[in-house]
Amino acid sequence: MQTNHRDPIFAIRVIFLLAALVLAPVGIFYALATFSVSATVETEVQAGGSEDHDDPAIWIHPSDPALSLVISTLKDAGLVSYDVNGKRVQLVDQYGTMNNVDLRYNFPLGGDRVDLVVASHRFLPAKNTLAMFKVNPTTRQLENVTADPPIKPNISEVYGTCMYLSPVSGKYYAFITSKAGIVEQWELFDNGAGKVDGALRRTLDNVNGLTQTEGCVADDVYADLYIGEENVGIWKYGAEPGDGAVRAAVDSTGAGGHLTADVEGLTIYYTSNKAGYLLASSQGASEFVIYERVSPNNYLATFDIVPGNGIDGVSKTDGIDVTNVFFGPGFPQGVFVAHDGSDDVAKTNLKLVPWQDIAKGVTPPLTIDTTWDPRSVGDTGVAAKFSAKPHIGPAPLKVTFTNLSSGDIDSCLWNFGDGGSSSSCENPSHTYTADGIYDVSLAVSGPEGDDTLNRPKYVWVGDFENAYLPIVVAR
Repeated sequence: MQTNHRDPIFAIRVIFLLAALVLAPVGIFYALATFSVSATVETEVQAGGSEDHDDPAIWIHPSDPALSLVISTLKDAGLVSYDVNGKRVQLVDQYGTMNNVDLRYNFPLGGDRVDLVVASHRFLPAKNTLAMFKVNPTTRQLENVTADPPIKPNISEVYGTCMYLSPVSGKYYAFITSKAGIVEQWELFDNGAGKVDGALRRTLDNVNGLTQTEGCVADDVYADLYIGEENVGIWKYGAEPGDGAVRAAVDSTGAGGHLTADVEGLTIYYTSNKAGYLLASSQGASEFVIYERVSPNNYLATFDIVPGNGIDGVSKTDGIDVTNVFFGPGFPQGVFVAHDGSDDVAKTNLKLVPWQDIAKGVTPPLTIDTTWDPRSVGDTGVAAKFSAKPHIGPAPLKVTFTNLSSGDIDSCLWNFGDGGSSSSCENPSHTYTADGIYDVSLAVSGPEGDDTLNRPKYVWVGDFENAYLPIVVAR
């Protein structure tokens, strides 16, 4: 059992560095408090190997949140995923060692929209490259979609990475940080063969005198980029490629700051009213610091994770992540995930803490908002989605299509692949009279934008009783 490195009285202490912190935008006074919580789930540790975790990313299942995953890097293996109870689901170990990981939903790839996972390769055999995976929602398995050759940043040692979905252009990006303090921004796209490639769009080349950086997080609503300069503090840049090197200080490791070097993982808690929180790992103190998400990112509180519920405490944390939504029965109001650099079995693992335990540790309590959909972060508000039933059978085959599109939509165009079409935004039916395998697409548009979903080889008409049939999953 790991013991807490502080006097127990510190678990309930209130530090009156100031009498209160005034949040001008909402008129709320927060007491500056340090408090303690305990994990209720930890990820299992396998026999053999060092289990050297670093950075987690939370994946929310599209239809059943209880099937969601925590995906983590293993610096001595690759990527590993766990279910909501901390049980291992998959180990991807054939791609070398990885350091940081992040993900975004609805990435356009191969005529579909996929949940894209990006991880940084720090060491051999794929040193200084980015690895790309999509999550199969049926199997919950990571599937390699890395272009050949992979993205290779112009950095001597690729360190951290985080993703960004621009609310301005709808484009997807990956930021890469480094020990040299150089940060690169790469646009990600389909290379035309169903693999993910990229192009360099911006370099922060020590313009502000940056030193070693690793942790970063991008805000897909406010178009902000937060970077942790490990020995200095947290900086906020614009996340758009044309935003340059203009920045603002959020917090520091120096006098008057709330951080203790190294500054490591960063994550954002989103809410429906565009409020929420920025959270940071203050590794040197084995603490986590909470700030307002909106400018000027006022400091709110600091907490640590101590032993409890039969689970050891957390120390030397690298990466963190948080979600506001239901994450299985044990986390009905969201979950905070932290890397534990010193588990009680002499390895590392991840600790999962109910968000409400953290929210209630602050005075007044932080927001608990389960209505914000993480899968829509950065979305323009319009997304084409559909399903069909049946989509396999002999001719004549009458197929009923269900429009599952989201957003404010005022026009639709269906293309059924056999020359038939419909402009109905409802749920059209179409009869296929000839044998064949048909592509189907749906284009939708509205005041907030437009979107098209293509589903290749989606309807199979004919006698396929003994044929190989692909798994078809509605987006």
